[in-house]
Amino acid sequence: MTSTVKNNQLSQILAPISLYFKDLDEVIRQRLASKVALIDQISTYIIQAGGKRIRPALLLLVAKALANGQPTPHALELAAVVEFIHTATLLHDDVVDESTLRRGRETANAAFGNAASVLVGDFLYSRAFQMMIGPNDLRVMQILSDATNTIAEGEVLQLLNMNDPEVDEASYLQVIRYKTAKLFEASSELGAILAKSNVAQREQAAAFGRHIGTAFQLMDDLLDYTANAEQMGKNAGDDLREGKPTLPLIYLLENGSTEERLLVRAAIEQNQDLPQDVFLQILKAVQTSGALDYTHAAAKREADLAFECIKDFPENEATSALHALCEYSLARQT
Repeated sequence: MTSTVKNNQLSQILAPISLYFKDLDEVIRQRLASKVALIDQISTYIIQAGGKRIRPALLLLVAKALANGQPTPHALELAAVVEFIHTATLLHDDVVDESTLRRGRETANAAFGNAASVLVGDFLYSRAFQMMIGPNDLRVMQILSDATNTIAEGEVLQLLNMNDPEVDEASYLQVIRYKTAKLFEASSELGAILAKSNVAQREQAAAFGRHIGTAFQLMDDLLDYTANAEQMGKNAGDDLREGKPTLPLIYLLENGSTEERLLVRAAIEQNQDLPQDVFLQILKAVQTSGALDYTHAAAKREADLAFECIKDFPENEATSALHALCEYSLARQT
């Protein structure tokens, strides 16, 4: 698979489901409603921050692809569930990471405080679990409950890896599979279930989500060292400042010069007390060592695997959009 998709083409890729997004926004708005004013305030703040809604889009596209364009009951409700689970993880992540910027503006914890952010994250989780019983399908509940549990395990694994320069590539990829790719996988598999697909298609959809989710996260790792705050919606180099040994740093630790390896080890270990001149030294080393090419190649392998997973899907505009998403995952700049 060669990438020809430009970064600004996401809206074009999602055109087959564009009519659903207005209805999805309304479902999200209604389901976020609470008699507790602070929950309404923070929930509205988060949703208005935007985001690509890739996970709900995967659910809707897979459902449309495998149902040959026919509408599937409960699709919008479950798409909202997926978005709520994702948003809850972001709220908790930002508290753990002490982040101050996401999607180009203050994080909820920076604006409202850590306690409120954690509790509203809990509200989103519990509301998601209220909603997932709608289809009255034990498979749906099992997929979403398993995914939520796996994501929590991934967050703890990442916490254990923080400030640890001994983390290797295999360990880091496990965190990605748990923390990020699992919800992509669940979203795609739910789409297949809603389309009443056979077991093989359901497994193909799940594998597609797992691989494309990994590709998206690996590209996030790369963009942390190449994109500016306006592009990424967060501060460049945040992963390094937070002591996260992501793949570019792991590559540098294994392949850099002795001086570079010592510099990166010290930076990972000392967490957020990183002087700007040291950060710039590491940034230059990452950009000149081949670390970014290595990370991009790893992302491409995952995107290629995702592409292969859906080669037997029916030929229609939704399947074409899923193919294009594989390319977009590598071409994007945000």
